Amino acid sequence: MVEPLNRQALSRWRLILGAAAEGELAQLGREGQVGLTNDELIMDQALAAIYDETDQTGGGSSGSSTGSRGAGQGKSAPRLAKWLGDVRSLFPEDVVSVIQNDAMERKGWKQLLFEPEVLASVKPDIQLVGTLLTLKGKIPEQTKDTARMLVQAVVDELVKRMSQEIHRAVTGALNRRQHTPLPSLSGIDWKRTIQRNLKHYDAKSKRIIPERFYYFDRAKRNKEWTVIVDIDQSGSMSESVIWASVVGSIFASIPALDTRVVVFDTEVVDLTEQCANDPVDMLFGIQLGGGTNIDKSVAYCEQFIHEPKKTLFILISDLYEGGNQSRLIRRMQEMKESGVKTLCLLALSDEGKPFYDERIARAFAKGGTPSFACTPAMLPQLVEGALQGQDLSLLVKKLENKAGSAV
Repeated sequence: MVEPLNRQALSRWRLILGAAAEGELAQLGREGQVGLTNDELIMDQALAAIYDETDQTGGGSSGSSTGSRGAGQGKSAPRLAKWLGDVRSLFPEDVVSVIQNDAMERKGWKQLLFEPEVLASVKPDIQLVGTLLTLKGKIPEQTKDTARMLVQAVVDELVKRMSQEIHRAVTGALNRRQHTPLPSLSGIDWKRTIQRNLKHYDAKSKRIIPERFYYFDRAKRNKEWTVIVDIDQSGSMSESVIWASVVGSIFASIPALDTRVVVFDTEVVDLTEQCANDPVDMLFGIQLGGGTNIDKSVAYCEQFIHEPKKTLFILISDLYEGGNQSRLIRRMQEMKESGVKTLCLLALSDEGKPFYDERIARAFAKGGTPSFACTPAMLPQLVEGALQGQDLSLLVKKLENKAGSAV
């Protein structure tokens, strides 16, 4: 005999399955019925508007729906701002994001984001920013300020999450003073120091005993590394594009790095200036969707490599190449062999394993460029390892094993 379900379990199953399952669920309860609280009724209405296979648009009370909970295709709901407010007040933040995205994908409510009062009610998250960037050419003037505020809120949160770790990683890798007893040993101009101290040559010990050391001008040594971030702006890369824009802006804020940020589809656009000034401006300068010519973009980025051994090149792409694949593979291998630290991030996000061109990824790896999906939390350790001269292929394997063991 099946043990009767308690009220809490019944109400949870009722919210999951919808009104169509109420009769069967009632038979499993101790009291022979399913009773929802007032808050649960509001939750049910909110879920019914998206998931019930009915033509209702605002959701009814418990028992008013005739469909089961599934992928509904009803028309856009009136009073959507109130619906959004109910969702945000009654569900946890991670669930709110899922429901919002389902509302846009399953119900076709994307156009309602063009209404300022609706957009103001939406919970800012990275998926929503991706949707706004996809639709940005259609956003009317009266909604643009609200859309920008929403994107700014997400960018600020991501910067807050990443900035401290990236700054720590970069300064830790470049701060060579902690490894030497002389405070500015790395800045000594040895040629000039020897020339100026030749008169202090000691014949007995056969050594120059310098009276004074000469140093390079600190301003000339200010940019110690060049970091190039090359971003695929195809539609499948939307979340990675947002993270990459934020990371690029953080790199640009570090004086020791000369940062270049480039985006591409079949054309190449240099967004270095926008990224340094305002990552939100950069995001609105990106056009998600279209084809890809990775080889063309990598070729463009080569002009910024002046000291290969002091250059970190980060390609962020799923490697579905519409251009010359063999030339791209050869170009990346030559870049690596010249001394550049090269990385290919198949995705930069908290999501799962991405879809990508496995053949090109394997060819990159064979040529010394590790290609893998990277979480934002992993990136600072990779950057620190690159600037310290570590073998990135070994470091990637170590970090992936560490992440796997933590799951």
